[in-house]
Amino acid sequence: MLTGSTTGISTYKGEQRALRADRIGAPALLLSVLAATAPLLVVAGVIPTTFATMGIVGVPLLFVIVGVVLILFSFGYAEMSRHVHNAGALYAYISRGLGGTVGAGASYVALFAYSLMQCGSYGLFGFEISSQIAVHWHHNVAWWIPALGGVAITAVFGALKIDLNAKTLGVLLLIETLMIVVFDIGFLNDPGAQGVSTHAFDPSTLSGAGLGTALCFTIAGFLGFEQAPVYAEETSDPQRVVSKVMFLAVGFATVFFALSAWAITVATGPGGVIKGAQEQGPNLIFALTQDRLGTAFTDVLNVFFITGIFASMLSFHNVVARYAFAMGRDGLLPAAVGRTSKSSGAPAIGSYLQSAVALIVVVIFAVTDHKPVGDPTAPVLRLFTWLGNVGALGVVLLMCTAAVAVISFFVKRGAARVQGWRLVTSALAALALGAIFVYSVKDFSVLLGANPGHGLRWLLPGIIALAAVIGLVYGAVLRSRQPEVHARIGQGNEAFQLEKAAAAEAGA
Repeated sequence: MLTGSTTGISTYKGEQRALRADRIGAPALLLSVLAATAPLLVVAGVIPTTFATMGIVGVPLLFVIVGVVLILFSFGYAEMSRHVHNAGALYAYISRGLGGTVGAGASYVALFAYSLMQCGSYGLFGFEISSQIAVHWHHNVAWWIPALGGVAITAVFGALKIDLNAKTLGVLLLIETLMIVVFDIGFLNDPGAQGVSTHAFDPSTLSGAGLGTALCFTIAGFLGFEQAPVYAEETSDPQRVVSKVMFLAVGFATVFFALSAWAITVATGPGGVIKGAQEQGPNLIFALTQDRLGTAFTDVLNVFFITGIFASMLSFHNVVARYAFAMGRDGLLPAAVGRTSKSSGAPAIGSYLQSAVALIVVVIFAVTDHKPVGDPTAPVLRLFTWLGNVGALGVVLLMCTAAVAVISFFVKRGAARVQGWRLVTSALAALALGAIFVYSVKDFSVLLGANPGHGLRWLLPGIIALAAVIGLVYGAVLRSRQPEVHARIGQGNEAFQLEKAAAAEAGA
């Protein structure tokens, strides 16, 4: 039976089944969400990789286009967050709108997608630290050694209180944002041979075989904003805080990343940005700052690039832990995963599971890496790029489905007239996100640098399809054999509160 607890945490058969409320306010939540977007990681890592891999000059314009699509998505998504407070966020919304079976499929897609993105970041983290050790101390250290250290540190932080994490992430975020502003201004003040050109915003720059995957890369730069509802159960005022944070995060990312991507094209010249990115890779930004702002600034920038990657790893780790917690509570994972730590109120078991998964993934890529020390093929071009984009592909699919679920949710509640304009924006977002998903899968071979018939171009996106199938099949089994558990999918703590009320009424 369900019982109350003196701490305000719901329990079920003596087990904690709710995340501790009132642990994080609007400023802390905004910092956590923006830290997940990892501004310096996007500007120094994702943007140059997009230029290099996709061969498209118009990356700044892509950020504007994707930003508009995500703002359209956020109108319905934010309104949904006012009605559903659940650490399962995307899959909980999909469950409420499209039913428990589809919600079960979405839950596994979310778990796989965010886990893959979190694991992928260890590749860039390990490569950057090993590169800095080689530059400053002249020692060759395999990338996987600092990557494993990152797994251990993230495991410790992930088990701590969310408010402590928010403070840590916030400090890192403010410093790296300031540094990006400084070098953006430096790039614009000292442009390349073509001067301060706005050519990167010309629609003609978006032609190319890799446009679909470039859009996926770009969306990956925004990911983090959609995580705000994951913390709804832990916020002081979820009715207002969550939606406010989402819009602030999307608006910030759109303007900040578009301007930063443009500043890079100004520094290199639009005609040289692709070649420069292909030659320098993630070192492009540091080469440009070295020439304009000096060695000291560049060295400090490298340090905060590493801390920015760490901030992103930690934020995505926390999100995976909370999705696992929500799934355990809903009966989609073993019940033990749906418990929280008595001391911190954090989803400790989900956190430990993600640490174990990350450890296994890093070890697999380390064992299969036969390149010389310092070669970025395994850590950056494979672990970071492959897993990051497969994860982003999964989140695009989730957002597309969630946009449809928003429409269904309000129509079924008889609120279609009241929410009419939000339903229109959700429909437009669903169409745009669906198109991005289809074109991303179609162009996935460009990301791999392989021919269209290469097995990996289907195998990697197939991970998301596999996750969806596992969830859908499990959801169908629950519906047939355990309908009471199926009915709880996406209900979160509300299901246990209802059971508590029913038990109290029966005992009266």
